[in-house]
Amino acid sequence: MYIHIGENKVLRKRDIAFIFDLDSSTVSVHTRNFLNKAQRENRVITLGYDLPKSFVVTRDNTVYLSPFNTSTIKGFY
Repeated sequence: MYIHIGENKVLRKRDIAFIFDLDSSTVSVHTRNFLNKAQRENRVITLGYDLPKSFVVTRDNTVYLSPFNTSTIKGFY
C-alpha cells in the first residue's frame, strides 16, 4: 500500500518508520538535534511551498517535511 504525504509524493507504507507533528515534537531538544543533523547530511526533503505541519521519517532515515498534518497522513495509513 502507498501513502500520499504531499506534493505528489507517495511512500510505501512499509518504508515509513515515524510520522511526527512538527509543532509539538520540536519542543524537544532531541528532536531538534535530529532534524538539524538530518539537514546537515542532506537527508531532508521539503514537499511543497506551504509551511510544513509534519515530518515523516523513512526506514532509510530520509526526512520529508510535509504540508499535511499528521491526522491526514495517518488517515491514509
